[in-house]
Amino acid sequence: MIDDSKSFLSDGVEIFFDDVGVGDPVVLVHGWGSSAKHNFGETGWIEMLSSRFRVIAIDCRGHGRSAKPHHRELYGRVQMAMDVIRLLDHLGIARAMIMGYSMGASLAIELLMEHPSRLRCAVLGVIAYDDGIEDPAVRAAISEALLAPSSDGINDPVARAYRRFAESTGNDLFALAAIISAPRKFIDPLKLAQIRVPTLIVVGTRDDAIGPHDELPKMISRSRIVKLEGRDHMSAPSDPLFKDEAAKFFATAPA
Repeated sequence: MIDDSKSFLSDGVEIFFDDVGVGDPVVLVHGWGSSAKHNFGETGWIEMLSSRFRVIAIDCRGHGRSAKPHHRELYGRVQMAMDVIRLLDHLGIARAMIMGYSMGASLAIELLMEHPSRLRCAVLGVIAYDDGIEDPAVRAAISEALLAPSSDGINDPVARAYRRFAESTGNDLFALAAIISAPRKFIDPLKLAQIRVPTLIVVGTRDDAIGPHDELPKMISRSRIVKLEGRDHMSAPSDPLFKDEAAKFFATAPA
């Protein structure tokens, strides 16, 4: 059963997390506009993994039960990835396995590049080198749609889809807009090439929300890719093959 009572302060921002099961620790990091419960609880991930591992599922800042500041300077990949490091420090965990989904996978990539000594292995779900919102104009349109009084009149299909998803999960639209408009850190392919942590990349064959699927595995030398037939960006989490591959990957992670 998920214990939703745990929280800590990460550089002054209250972060909630679930901590269930026993064994080697696995950190789960959800996608934009989602939460630990939505991405990993309702799809059966926490129940499945916690039968074999200690599962730590974080609600990223701006999401779920965690604090939701409206200032974009408090977001960005570096800030949000550091919440994971501070959570590990809070729990006294030196090294953990990690799975990130979409935005969470971007945060896991940041950790692979900048804090590899804290990770035993990483699963990157539904992510590509181009995460689909690299274009500043696209991010501006999404932010504008999130800040609009209503979804009426939002003509851009991508921005409209982001607004509808954000509303469906009951998150704070202003916080999500701040995340979208936060300064973006360039991911240097040379740094990706230096990653030595074993990495599993999982994508749906019908996921057109992200860029080309085969670029990132070529950039990370110690990685392999699993493609989920017929799955898109939203349906991938519930795929049994995704769960099976991730569980096997974690079970064989180096100490």
